[in-house]
Amino acid sequence: MNTQAWLQRVWARRGPLAWALRPLSALYRALAARQRQAYAAGRRPIERPAVPVVVVGNWIVGGAGKTPTLLALLQRLQAWGWRAGVVSRGYGRRSQGVRVAGPGSTADELGDEPLLIHRRSGVPLAVGQDRGEAARALLAAHPDIQILLSDDGLQHHRLARDLSILVFDGRGLGNGWLLPAGPLRQDHTPPPLPGSRAAQLVLYSEGQASTALPGFVAQRRLAGALPLADWWGGPPQPLVPLTELRGRRLLAAAGLARPQAFFEMLRAAGLDIEPLPLPDHFGFEQLPWQGDAELLLTEKDAAKLPPERLARGQRAWVLPLDLQPEPAFDAALLQHLQPLLGPAPNGPTPDRTAGLPPVQGPAATQP
Repeated sequence: MNTQAWLQRVWARRGPLAWALRPLSALYRALAARQRQAYAAGRRPIERPAVPVVVVGNWIVGGAGKTPTLLALLQRLQAWGWRAGVVSRGYGRRSQGVRVAGPGSTADELGDEPLLIHRRSGVPLAVGQDRGEAARALLAAHPDIQILLSDDGLQHHRLARDLSILVFDGRGLGNGWLLPAGPLRQDHTPPPLPGSRAAQLVLYSEGQASTALPGFVAQRRLAGALPLADWWGGPPQPLVPLTELRGRRLLAAAGLARPQAFFEMLRAAGLDIEPLPLPDHFGFEQLPWQGDAELLLTEKDAAKLPPERLARGQRAWVLPLDLQPEPAFDAALLQHLQPLLGPAPNGPTPDRTAGLPPVQGPAATQP
């Protein structure tokens, strides 16, 4: 069992180790409160962009479905006729300062998840430790942007927000304690900071509610498979049904916080796999496999693995993960966005909104 899986087991209950770490959780709470108070008192500036900001994040450590949620939001904004952009910290990148994504951007420059978002959606994107600075750079480069989405920014107070999308998976709140005694990165929602609004929507990414918070449910599914070279190729490509991969020798590699969830989805699709769990944000400086088995990869891993890195003749498939919220979520989202942006150009209204079809493969990246 890797360290991340072990920690998730520790954080699932209030066992002896969790109790032993409780004093450190109190220190974590005090430091977080001090930082927040600095923004509330004006000792640290809060950036208010010229366009509305929607933050997508979670309270719990590890992948809860933030990236599929953000992609689903971008799909809706595009379908409704609004021009969106994305700002992100760019976790795991090797570059410094602010970077605005372009056609030649790499995971080293942007980070694996931001590159995935940019290639999959085609929307303008910027990364920076200071999301306020990243927002300024992105709006300067793309002045037609009407709304910004902040990737994983709930605990980043530098950027004011108009709406928060809080994502939970099946773990819910874990044992309910803050780091490091539990998996929570923050206490329950505090009052909004100056310039921000308290509006919040809760989305459960694994099909059922896992906390007492009222919210909406969504279904996650593997949409199909795409050859790695086609995923890197640019324009959308038809996806191969997973049924066509049955009966083959498959090695499933996943550098995720919770790789087991990916493996379980593959088995549920009827695929016979050899699982290869990797550390979250694994860099693929060296390829961690041998032999000629066909590879199954998440998009997050594909973003760090150009096809020319593979051995001659080796086949690799990328499996996009789609998230489909219930139609009531779309209506609630519109109710929050239309007062900020005006009527949707393409005509949906909060009382007449149906779920949208899943995204089919990576989009052509806009310059």
